[in-house]
Amino acid sequence: MNFHLIITAVVILAVTGAVAALALAIASKVFSVPVDEKAAAIRECLPGANCGACGFSGCDGYAAALSSGECTDTALCNPGGNEAAKQISEILGVEASSVKPVAAVVLCRGNNDAAAQKLIYQGVISCKMAIQAYGGPKECIYGCLGYGDCMSVCEYGAISVENGIAHINPSMCKACKKCMNACPKGLIEMLPLEEIKAAVLCKNHDKGAITRKECSAGCIGCMKCAKGCPAEAIEIDRFCAHVDYEKCIGCGACQEQCPVGSIGLVELKK
Repeated sequence: MNFHLIITAVVILAVTGAVAALALAIASKVFSVPVDEKAAAIRECLPGANCGACGFSGCDGYAAALSSGECTDTALCNPGGNEAAKQISEILGVEASSVKPVAAVVLCRGNNDAAAQKLIYQGVISCKMAIQAYGGPKECIYGCLGYGDCMSVCEYGAISVENGIAHINPSMCKACKKCMNACPKGLIEMLPLEEIKAAVLCKNHDKGAITRKECSAGCIGCMKCAKGCPAEAIEIDRFCAHVDYEKCIGCGACQEQCPVGSIGLVELKK
């Protein structure tokens, strides 16, 4: 056995490893990214939902924007609430903003008793999949299908499906808006908490005569609610009423005027 060759090979291998290690050490210094300690501290205050409700890519994006001064609003994190806003304000040395309490609401009353069926759906239990079959099994192509896409993305267990329609428990909702993004019909909106507001629980845009055949709880665009609203908070858009929650005073006049019962007074107290 030639020990000289073995020793030479070992030496070459050792030298190569040492050079590679030195090169990696130098590269780590040259290409290292400075750690933003302020952003890291802000990130610790956030709940880590990464829901995007703040308008940024996630908790990291929001923290970086606050640290750099790109964003100055410390109250954009709904899941974190006022506690997170207070902690962030202390880190930034600014006055704490107040998180406007809101909760998600499903704007549909078209359950299995109210909505007519046009077909029997047998496939993947998913709203996004079911709408591929002529808009879903219900006659109303705008209504909730009740297959729980919103429920599956809710990390807080706030959503349940009952009698073919989704319901959201406001006391458990963190307003992360993941359910809004998951609903293929766009039926979920945020309503203010601790204030009585009128909500049109329908998004059907067909003419009234067609809507009556599709769902007994559907808005028929008759305009009685808009004419009877003393705050002028209701508009009719493509045969469906919509409430401006900033103007709504929760008087209930629109609910009294609605002939089909598609308007509800919602008080989402936690």
